[in-house]
Amino acid sequence: MSSMQHNPVQNISFTTFKLNGFHDLGEWRPILFIPYLLMFLLSTTSNSILIFLIISQRALHSPMFVLIGLMAVVDLCWPVVFVPNMLFSFLFNWNGISLLGCLIQMFCLHYVGSYQSTLLLWMALDRFFAICRPLYYHKYMQMPNFLKFIIVPVIRNVILITTMVSLAGKLQFCMKNEIDHCFCEHMALVQLACGDISINNLVGLLTAFLIPTVDFVFITASYIIIFATVIKSGKSHLKAINTCVTHIIVITSCLVLTFMAFLSYRIRNNFSINSRIFMSTMHVLFPSCFNPIIYGIRTKEIREHFLKFVNHLKVVPQ
Repeated sequence: MSSMQHNPVQNISFTTFKLNGFHDLGEWRPILFIPYLLMFLLSTTSNSILIFLIISQRALHSPMFVLIGLMAVVDLCWPVVFVPNMLFSFLFNWNGISLLGCLIQMFCLHYVGSYQSTLLLWMALDRFFAICRPLYYHKYMQMPNFLKFIIVPVIRNVILITTMVSLAGKLQFCMKNEIDHCFCEHMALVQLACGDISINNLVGLLTAFLIPTVDFVFITASYIIIFATVIKSGKSHLKAINTCVTHIIVITSCLVLTFMAFLSYRIRNNFSINSRIFMSTMHVLFPSCFNPIIYGIRTKEIREHFLKFVNHLKVVPQ
């Protein structure tokens, strides 16, 4: 009889979950609606304007600006996956999600997010050819040739994220059905499993190593070569290096936030659950809000076209 009393929990696998992000804040939790809504609106507006400018202005149809436009698409789509659901949860406590819905959200979050570092790698590649191999720039940056550089990272991201999510979907969840997060982050769900999760943890580590870490290694190598070339050539590439500085600002902020969010689940630390959730949400929202602003301010061509667009809006009502 005693074994029967202990085993039923083992045989239950939850198929619905509650996202209890910031649950400890109690009655103060709805106040979070305001800052997160403002950040979501800033992200949506700034990225939409940037995408509109790059699509509508023929002068911005060069490879570099197309890549910046793709980054804006990633930054626009990434928060859409979880922020609206999170805002409803803050206001109305609508925090239920099915296992299938959780896995779909997990895939979308991690797959879209994987292209942050990958796009920064492609931008570094663009700057490498522009500064270090200018005679070959148009040859290598034409779409048929550039596809050779695109296809391998795309296949890598698809395989790794699909494997990670598929393995999470095969687990039995009998610990509890409350996820201490505002969205279905991989480890937040996996740690609720009652079986062995060592394979899931390993695949998560491999995904983190083979996507952002490998991308940042190649990005660093590219910029070392770029800066060495600029130093040798004197002042001839100062304009091009200004674009590189913009990328380095974005790369640094992405790298710091990515590894803080990732390591908070995998190493012993004194972070509270709320601090961990805050870092994970900022990992998505901070770049989405400020990437378009950084590119808009520091990229001369985008800044000029934005000012023309604003001046045109002022003239139209008259």
